[in-house]
Amino acid sequence: MSREEQTIILLCEKTKYRYGHRKIKELLKRKYHIKLNRNTVQRIMQKYHLQCRVKAKRKWKSQGESVIVAPNLLKRDFTASQPNQKWVTDITYIQYGPDTLYLSTIMDLFNNEIVAYKLYTHQQVPLVIDTLSEALKKRGNPKGVIIHSDQGSVYSSYAYQNRIKEKNLVSSMSRRGNCWDNAVIESFHSNLKSEEFQYVKFNSLSREEVKERVDQFMKYYNEERIQEKLGYHTPIEFGGMAA
Repeated sequence: MSREEQTIILLCEKTKYRYGHRKIKELLKRKYHIKLNRNTVQRIMQKYHLQCRVKAKRKWKSQGESVIVAPNLLKRDFTASQPNQKWVTDITYIQYGPDTLYLSTIMDLFNNEIVAYKLYTHQQVPLVIDTLSEALKKRGNPKGVIIHSDQGSVYSSYAYQNRIKEKNLVSSMSRRGNCWDNAVIESFHSNLKSEEFQYVKFNSLSREEVKERVDQFMKYYNEERIQEKLGYHTPIEFGGMAA
């Protein structure tokens, strides 16, 4: 076995088989000064069955009647030229503990950083308002941020929409039944489940263990997980470079 093969195996093990050949190629160059083309890296990963392991996403669907529906200002433009310009948010369910938990997340599209998240036993309005409040507190209460969501009942509620207005934010919503309008945050939730819970059976963990795994993945995602969109930097690294 060559040094290059040994290093690729080591990297895949260290990253828990979360990366495809493009990211492994970049890490080889950055951490070990080994320059291989991506086809070679892909061939070695296939040889040792090291391909990225991904599960299909189970989609959460919102329930309830819409009250206030905002226009789709994002229009699938998932880029931002500066922090606190565009935030996206969504809820997904986590079914690995004794109860179904609901994860609400807010991401900044400038560097795909997870700004805030909450994990509750319900998917009621306080879940999304508390997530928004945490995001605003962490970012120093910025004004004029476009915050994009689906048309779920919690997002279209008077309480949530009034909070957005009170904080001088701008509401944007996906078209009904069109998951691609909020694809970045939905993809993030899918990655969290497939990467952090890939070998976990449903309802097999304690509630504390589920929370610990979610906290662990959020820290890993922001501080360690490199992204092609960010020039193979982590969200925190990219945000620091722009500061």
